[in-house]
Amino acid sequence: MAQEATRLDYLHEVEHMRERVERLEQAITEAVKLASPALQQVINDLQALRGIADISAVTIAAELGQVSRFDSARKLMGYCGAVPSESSSGKRTRRGSITKTGNAHLRRIVVEAAWSYHRPPGIWYGYVTTGSIRRGQRIAWKAQHRLHKRYLRLAAAGKDKRKITTAVARELLGFIWAIGTRAETVVRQRIAA
Repeated sequence: MAQEATRLDYLHEVEHMRERVERLEQAITEAVKLASPALQQVINDLQALRGIADISAVTIAAELGQVSRFDSARKLMGYCGAVPSESSSGKRTRRGSITKTGNAHLRRIVVEAAWSYHRPPGIWYGYVTTGSIRRGQRIAWKAQHRLHKRYLRLAAAGKDKRKITTAVARELLGFIWAIGTRAETVVRQRIAA
């Protein structure tokens, strides 16, 4: 009897948490509607990338602010802390693991998304339903092919899956930068016209 009561309490708690998550996701969706047109466009276009849906796109956009403030994708990678550490002295140069000195929350979201690139490229549900031919879709399609090939190449070399995913996440940041800066440019041009 006590075991059944504990199970019911657990199920009730799970249902309560699920409802809370739904309320929070709805609040985030409402907040996005109040955001600037440029931010809305970035969030919308980032969802063309595999592994990035509503909440991930909002998180990335919120952590980055204006994507075009980074002069290059490499600067964004450095901001995220996804660049290799280096120990140099004279002619000797040694590269180590990633620095992890940047934005940890952004890095975590991008690494989570990078796990999905172990699958071969394909048209997925989010890619099709997020709108007809969008600007970010061509870049996202290129990302699927390039990042999957990178994953396979590193796996064939015998690298650890976590290191592979981190390397893929670093390159994914480059595609995020490309999509984000393009989306912001399109909105600026639309407003100027």
